[in-house]
Amino acid sequence: MSKKAKLDAAPKGKLTIVADFLPPPAQLVRRENTVRVTSEFTKSSIDFLKQEAKKAKVPYQRMLRSLVDLYVERQARH
Repeated sequence: MSKKAKLDAAPKGKLTIVADFLPPPAQLVRRENTVRVTSEFTKSSIDFLKQEAKKAKVPYQRMLRSLVDLYVERQARH
């Protein structure tokens, strides 16, 4: 059996409709040009990324790509 939500404490009164400010779903995910590369990393680095990626429930390759992108972005500012 499911419990009914208690709505006694819920705010009541006049509702305000706000304009739809979100972009369409296709624009929510940026699609950037990528280039396939082959590279070698230390086992400990990849093991760490895999462990952290598993916690975040994302592929470790995406985490690695984000790491490199962030590094490049910050270095480009200098």
